[in-house]
Order: sequence, then structure tokens, then C-alpha cells
Amino acid sequence: MEIGIIGLPQSGKSTLFRIMTGVAEGAGFNDPVVRGVSRVPDSRFDRLASVFGPEKVTPASVPFLDVRAQEGSGWDLIRKSLVNADGILHVIDGFTTSSTEEVIRRYRKLEDELIFADLIAVEHRIERLSKLSRQQIKPDETVQARLLPRIKETLEKGETMRRLPFSPEETHALRGFAFWTLRPEVVVINERDDNRSLADEVEKTGQIRSPLIGIACRMEAEIAELAPGERHEFLAHMGESEPAFERIIRTCFGLTGRICYFTVGEDEVRAWVVPAGSTAPRAAAAIHKDFERGFIKAEVVSYDDFVACGETLAAAKAKGRQRLEGKDYIVQDGDIISFRFNV
Repeated sequence: MEIGIIGLPQSGKSTLFRIMTGVAEGAGFNDPVVRGVSRVPDSRFDRLASVFGPEKVTPASVPFLDVRAQEGSGWDLIRKSLVNADGILHVIDGFTTSSTEEVIRRYRKLEDELIFADLIAVEHRIERLSKLSRQQIKPDETVQARLLPRIKETLEKGETMRRLPFSPEETHALRGFAFWTLRPEVVVINERDDNRSLADEVEKTGQIRSPLIGIACRMEAEIAELAPGERHEFLAHMGESEPAFERIIRTCFGLTGRICYFTVGEDEVRAWVVPAGSTAPRAAAAIHKDFERGFIKAEVVSYDDFVACGETLAAAKAKGRQRLEGKDYIVQDGDIISFRFNV
């Protein structure tokens, strides 16, 4: 799971990357891609850690990649660097302009580069498929041959692939391609401190259809340096409940199609990240493959039920809120789970 951060030069993307990950300025400065990890803000996890007071806490996290591309160059290298990225965080400079039209133009400038890169890849694939005989073509390639002309038409109109509806079969057939515009995207506008409504104004135009968040990177960099108590006081004075960078991290995590379940105890409270729709044995594999192989049952209580039962597992069990689930159970976001297994 990775989120690639992209943006035109001087957009503020590297500043945002440092705010979210804490990676020091200048680290890996000469590298085309710098990696860092952000803790996923989660009040449920914080509360569980407070209740159990464990020796160790392990929250969910999101890896970010700061892609340092020069305009119009380096796309092949960047494509290779982002081959495993699950989503894109597109940062736009709204600091040097107050014009919604200019912000949209800056967004389209890089978006058009990505569309063009995908169009070239699609055209190459169509050409290759056209040279295969009926006997040579594989099932996935049959789907591609049917699908790619429609994708090509969409890209030629300047629209992204993520706007197209794909069936599970079609998604599977495209899984091997590193298409830029097929991946989910969050758009962040780096605003001035005195123009915090710019992102809202851009969103009202409807011309950017991806999730859109405004942030004043200069101010947020200062917020990130504050102690927790001072940060809360500063945000309350601003009429905000949380820093914008935390909202960005959480939104990016939501892009990846993953959820969290929790294991709790005095030794550790930990958030385990699994794909949404995971069965109990599949979720258990996140802890150890032996848990999946020898799975017997899962003891499950939802976070909300845990809170409603006075924040104790014993009370949840006594009130019938703790359940024994089998192999077909689909793990839900916020479940507190203890696995029974035998190997």
C-alpha cells in the first residue's frame, strides 16, 4: 500500500510530505522518489490505547512517496517508481493565486500529462494485441482488446480512466498496467493563510471531481511542530477540530480500499490493516500466516459495542456483544478481535 504525491514544481507537495511523514527536509534530496510513513489519525485507536495502557502501541499507517518530477521530463522513471502505488495525492499551488480558473488550469496541466502518458501506453497495447492471432490471444487479452478502444476514446477526450465504470472482470484484466489515471486520486490545494476558502470555491465549480481538500502548508507546518496540548488550543482558536494534514492522511487511507481491526491488551494495542471484505481467516493472516492456516474462531466485538458496554471486554461478553465468528465472517472496520487457532 503506497500513495504517490505528485504536483508541479513549487506546488508545496514536498512541504506537505514533510508535514505528514516527519521526514526531515533535505533527506534523500537527490533521489527522484523519497519515502515516508504517516500515522493514520484514528480516535478509536487513541481511546483503546488510553483504556488498556499497553506497553506498546502500533497504529495504522500509510506510506507516502514524494515524486520529484520536472515538468515534461522523467515520466518513465516516475512511472516505474509508482508501479505499486494504490493512489495519487495531487498537490496544486493555490498559494500564489486567488483565481479558481488558474488553480484549475494548474490542475489540468499535470493531469493532461498523466492522461497523455496513459494514452501512449494504451495505443502501444492496442497495436500489440492487433498482431496476435486468435489462437495466441489469452482470456485477459480478449477483454483488453474489447476494452482498450473505449479507454482510448475517453483519454483522447481529455478525461481520466477513473471516470469509466469497470466490471470486476475488466478490472482484473487491467491489473498488470501501471495506468496513472485509473488510480484513485485526492486533490490538495495549498492555500494562503488568508485565503482558506479557495478550495471550497474550486470545488463548487465541479471541474475537479476527485476528493478535494484545502490546506495552508505554511501554517500547518507550524501546527505540526506544536505539542499536542498547544495544537488542540491553537486549532480551537481557529475553529477547527483537527489539522488539515490529518484529514488528508485519513482520506488517502480511505482511497486504498482497506480497513482496520484492532487487537488489544496490556502488552500492545495494535491496528491491523486489511482489504475491505476480508474474511476472518484472511484478516488473521495479517498477524501471522499460522493464524489463517489454523483458524478456528474469532472472538469479535465492534468498537461501538465496546464503548457502549463501559469500555471493558468482560462487560461486552456478559451482555452478549462479544460474538464467536467462523470462517465466513467478513471483518468490519473497527472490530476488536481475538483469534482462536491451532497449528
